[in-house]
Amino acid sequence: MGGFYAAVAVRGFRRYATYRVATAAGVFTNTVFGLIIAYTYIALWDQRPHLGGYTEAQALTYVWVGQALLAAMAQMGGGFETELMGRINSGAIAVDLYRPADLQAWWLAADLGRAGFQLLGRGVLPMVAGALVFDLALPASPLPWLLFAAAVCLGTVVSFAIRYLVGLSAFWLLDGTGVVQISWIVGLFFSGMLLPLNAFPGALGDVAQALPWSAMLQVPADVLLQRRQGADALLALAFEAGWAAALLAAGRLVQNLATRRVVVHGG
Repeated sequence: MGGFYAAVAVRGFRRYATYRVATAAGVFTNTVFGLIIAYTYIALWDQRPHLGGYTEAQALTYVWVGQALLAAMAQMGGGFETELMGRINSGAIAVDLYRPADLQAWWLAADLGRAGFQLLGRGVLPMVAGALVFDLALPASPLPWLLFAAAVCLGTVVSFAIRYLVGLSAFWLLDGTGVVQISWIVGLFFSGMLLPLNAFPGALGDVAQALPWSAMLQVPADVLLQRRQGADALLALAFEAGWAAALLAAGRLVQNLATRRVVVHGG
């Protein structure tokens, strides 16, 4: 069965690889926004050196890590949730439920394939562009990169689990557009995409770093910047894994409730 879901992931990767013009446009957009945010950070760090405990080079690296992960984490759309909502609203979800595959696992595999392509297709080039223009604080040894890769993988699962819950809300809502947009706003703010969570004041910063959205950017960035090393880095990965497990379990629970709702309504 694992081979089946691997095939679904490969299919998801290939599906998004066909959108070459959209990918090129995304690379351009991420690079331009990265430049805008980077120069904004330079001005901010000039006034507030070491804001959030970052040097200017670390802050700039954080910017480009954010641009590299933006599409992979589907923080501004482009994920599966709108498609899932469409299938729920059209009734096609009833066919999906009869397939010999687990609904949650199928969408997870497909989304991991999508995220893999977006990371390579839209993440690498903006990061390279940022490294060419600015002096970034990138690690020279392979271990931080390996830990970063693990953190990104776990963060992608957390992102999927949140968006799966958003998608399932269509079983109870006639129009899920509002829920999707709210999830984008909350995700952008609490992931640290607008400003590192380390720079948030007092209790707000503590709460923000404890929420699952921090797994989408703040945790991977701090691992790559080696602000979390050794046992602390492993704790960071455990934090992500814990949220991934909890949110996937919540998604399973909501899915079971939704399945009963389909049966009750004659689906």
